[in-house]
Amino acid sequence: MNWLETVRAGLEAVRAHRMRSILTMLGIVIGIASVILTVGFGQGAQQEVQDEIDALGSNLLIVSPGSSTDAGGMRGGFGSATTLTLDDAAAIGDESVVPDAAAVAATTSTSAAVTAGTTNWTTSVVGTTPSWLDVRTRELDSGRFFTRAELAEGADVVVLGPDTASELFAVGNPVGQTVSISGRQLTVIGVLDSSGASATGTSEDDQAVLPISTAKSLSGSTNGAVSTIYVEATSAETLSAAYQEVQSLLLTRHGVTTAEADFSISTQDSLVETANATNETLTVLLTGVAAISLLVGGVGVMNIMLVSVTERIREIGLRKALGATPRVIGRQFLVEASMLGLAGGVAGVLIGVAGSWVLPELIDQPVTLSALATGAALATSLALGLGFGVYPASRAARLTPIDALRSE
Repeated sequence: MNWLETVRAGLEAVRAHRMRSILTMLGIVIGIASVILTVGFGQGAQQEVQDEIDALGSNLLIVSPGSSTDAGGMRGGFGSATTLTLDDAAAIGDESVVPDAAAVAATTSTSAAVTAGTTNWTTSVVGTTPSWLDVRTRELDSGRFFTRAELAEGADVVVLGPDTASELFAVGNPVGQTVSISGRQLTVIGVLDSSGASATGTSEDDQAVLPISTAKSLSGSTNGAVSTIYVEATSAETLSAAYQEVQSLLLTRHGVTTAEADFSISTQDSLVETANATNETLTVLLTGVAAISLLVGGVGVMNIMLVSVTERIREIGLRKALGATPRVIGRQFLVEASMLGLAGGVAGVLIGVAGSWVLPELIDQPVTLSALATGAALATSLALGLGFGVYPASRAARLTPIDALRSE
């Protein structure tokens, strides 16, 4: 009995008991689909985090002020102090001092009501410099960004985020129209393209960006304090060097030691690593649960194959009496078990692929298919069929013809 005949006999045996075969494969189908979707959810979440981090700016250092303490001894949180200034940002932008910094953008931020005609909307008002657009890797949907000349003269201009623009101007192009912030009329000169990202719980698409000199004039501030300094490194390879250079410069300028630092520096890499570590832990946990269902499916295959051996004892005896060797008998049952495992794996992959198309629309969570995970799932299903089919196959192969033929 050659391999082709063995495969044909296995297909006939599986087809003869369709319902039993389907129920046997069900555990493997569920397990394979679960593994594919679990890995897909994990990789989708990691990609989403990476995309949001990239949207916030590439090769980025975020310098924030330390905490403040009031007269009553109450300490504020990180970022509540006014230890960072425009002069600090200018010093960081000096190529001779921080050679690995490509661009620097200092910002101030506050929440304020923006009015356009009879429509008003409360948003984040960000005062910054012209380099902000490049440092934050943002693009314009329409209009232009403000210039260094407009920064120097404190021009009454503003660039709106796409969400802010849609809230204030439901109809027509916002560029060229005016809005009011703190009773001051500002001309809209541009609208940002959507980034789809968020930082510190606020949407990057809902903000009004204006020259920092204009922002300070609106708030009545006369000092040079800023809330954040964004530093773009020249490349991903120089990010660590830029970190050291900025830290050393600010420690010297503020006259403090590392232990007394009145500022903090964070990188996008640290955010990515933290988020991905959490996602990877959840993915491993859920994949473990899915693997248990695969194990249960394999036990089901072995159980059904043992039942099949018991039901077909007379058939086995007849085959042996006609000259079939134990090796051929064992091979036949192994092929049947492998078919059940592989068919369950293929069905599970198809369900997993279908789920990766449908689920993102239902739960608003990306699912990224992994070719490696899909291939491994198929190989695992085949291995399960083979592994859990060995014992039933060996049991069938050990039956003696005389015992099998006289069995009732």
